[in-house]
Amino acid sequence: MIRLRAMATVSLAVLALSACTLAPLDRAATGVRVMSAAPAGCTELSEVEVSVTGNVGPIDRNALRVKDELETLARNEAAKQGGNAVVAVSGPEMGEQRFKVYRCP
Repeated sequence: MIRLRAMATVSLAVLALSACTLAPLDRAATGVRVMSAAPAGCTELSEVEVSVTGNVGPIDRNALRVKDELETLARNEAAKQGGNAVVAVSGPEMGEQRFKVYRCP
């Protein structure tokens, strides 16, 4: 009975952690768009690599949540650099992803 209760507690903790948003969007990044291709007429500012926790212990986090958090971090970085658009240059892998940062008119 104690072992079952301990397993239930651990499972609930993992679920709670995997539901948390670990990457809040900065206020300055609200105007930064995530685009699927390099925007025409924009200036490329840089390339950034962002990362989040891809797993909690032996359990992988939800892939969509990880992707969303990586995009949020890329938007935050773009805002810090004066950019207003980001484009992924790689797919998310093990909680990491690269993005190009652009400034568009």
